[in-house]
Amino acid sequence: MLSVKAVNQYYGQTHTLWDVNLELPRGECACLLGRAGVGKTTLVNCIMGHLPVKSGTVIWQRGDEPPQNLLQQPVETRAALGISYVPQGRPIFSQLSVEENLHVALMAARHGRRAIPDVVFDLFPALHDMGSRRAGELTGPQQQQLAMARALVPEPELLILDEPTEGGQPELMAEMGNIIHRLNRDLGLTVLLVEHRLPFIRRVADRFFLLDRGRNVAEGTLDQLDDQLISHYLM
Repeated sequence: MLSVKAVNQYYGQTHTLWDVNLELPRGECACLLGRAGVGKTTLVNCIMGHLPVKSGTVIWQRGDEPPQNLLQQPVETRAALGISYVPQGRPIFSQLSVEENLHVALMAARHGRRAIPDVVFDLFPALHDMGSRRAGELTGPQQQQLAMARALVPEPELLILDEPTEGGQPELMAEMGNIIHRLNRDLGLTVLLVEHRLPFIRRVADRFFLLDRGRNVAEGTLDQLDDQLISHYLM
């Protein structure tokens, strides 16, 4: 589904990603791991087209459609291709209502969809009753729900989440874990997480990709994320 191969990226003269690889099969939930500043969000922004890539490929294939190199596609095509992204920091339109935030995302939906998919309010029922409220008036966890709900409006096949448990409230982490479980295990949505909370990761993810100083250093199933890797690269 998503294949990142030998990606190199620079900020000015600074080499930030070094021949990074990532293979994400359809239907899996995988996590990008590493200390702060090792290139996790940079890699995601390369996938989404927000940062230029010096060399390498990012191949995406939706369903039975032909594979495409995302690096040759404009940024705005990602949603229509089936990829949704929730960046760190609860990105919403704070001056718009909850309903307006969701309807903005319909502009990226395929096949001219004009209604919010039922799954959005099934997963986030509180948002239905808050439709007329200004998004900036919501609590932090409610804004996180809205950001995630908006990403689901175009009915993606891949959902990328950057630090979805930011803030660290136990109730937020439990609820977010339940939602990701439903999306991935019950609805078959492929998920790529950037996350650092190990108990949360072990609960929701199938695989991990570990970065250090912009390079791949380990990957595997969650039971292969042992104490040695954690001590050396995450503590």
